Amino acid sequence: MDWDKLRVFHAVAEAGSLTHAGEVLHLSQSAVSRQISTLEENLNVLLFHRHARGLILTEQGELLLDATRSMSKRLEAATAHIGDSKDEVFGNLRVTTTTGFGTLWLAPRLGHLYEKYPELKIDLMLEERVLDLPMREADVAIRMKEPSQADLIRRRLMDVDMKLYASRDYLEQNGTPETTVDLVDHRLISHNSSSPQVSAGAQWMAPFLQANRKSVLTVNNYFGILQAARHDLGIGALPDYVIVEAPELVRVLPNDSSRPIPVYLAYPEELRHSKRVTAFRDFVLDELKDYKIQKQKTQ
Repeated sequence: MDWDKLRVFHAVAEAGSLTHAGEVLHLSQSAVSRQISTLEENLNVLLFHRHARGLILTEQGELLLDATRSMSKRLEAATAHIGDSKDEVFGNLRVTTTTGFGTLWLAPRLGHLYEKYPELKIDLMLEERVLDLPMREADVAIRMKEPSQADLIRRRLMDVDMKLYASRDYLEQNGTPETTVDLVDHRLISHNSSSPQVSAGAQWMAPFLQANRKSVLTVNNYFGILQAARHDLGIGALPDYVIVEAPELVRVLPNDSSRPIPVYLAYPEELRHSKRVTAFRDFVLDELKDYKIQKQKTQ
C-alpha cells in the first residue's frame, strides 16, 4: 500500500475536509482529492461520504483511520528514539499528570529541568483523564494510582495524604476546630463531588460535608481550593504537597487525614532508553528528595 496515500488519507480524516488537509500537507485541494480517489480505487471501497459541510468517514474509512493512527503513534515512538543523541537531551517530551499535581507541585519546579536541559521541549498535559501511554498519547505520566496498562515501566514516587488547612486570619475570626464534630460550624472548601478526584479524598470528606450545617464551597480542582483557603474563605481539603508551596496555611485537626494516596511515575517500555524520559525521571526523583526535606520542616 502506498504510504504517501495513507498519509494523505490520515490528514483528511483528522481534518474533516480536503482543503484543511491540503493546508497541513502543503498540497492543493485537487492533489489531495486525486490521492484519496486513487486510494479508494485501489482498495475498491468508499472511504468518505461527501456532503456540503465536509467529509464523514464510512465504516471502512473508520477502520483504516484506526490503522493509520496506530502507525502514526509508532512512527512518533521511532522518532523519539532517533532524536535522542548520544550525549544530549533535546526535543519534545509529552508529560501528563493531574491538574492539581501538575499545577501545584510539578510546574513550579520545571525551571530546574530547563536549567539543565535548555533545549528540551515539554508539552505538559494537565487533566484527570488517564491517557494511553502504550498508544503514545503521552510519553510520561505521573498519576495518583498505580497504572493498570500493560507494557509500562512504573515507579512509586511517594504517598500523598488529604488534610485540612486554613489561613491564620480565618481561624482567628472563626476559631480553630478541636474535633471533627466542630467542623459543622465552619465553611468547608472541597472538591466538587461530580468532578474527577481520588477516591480516598472523596471518601474521607464525605461525612464532613454531609454533617456540615454552616456553609460549603466546592471547586473542581485543588488550585481553586488552595486560593480560596488562602483568601480566608474557610477550611480547605487539600493534598499535603501544597503546604510546601503555601507555608502560610495552618493545618487543622492534625490527627485527621485521608488514607495514603500512592503517586506513580510511568512510561512505555519502548522508551526505556530514551534520554528525554530518563532526564525527566531523574529530575523528578531529585526534586522529591528536596521536597521531602522541606515537608519535614513544615510538620
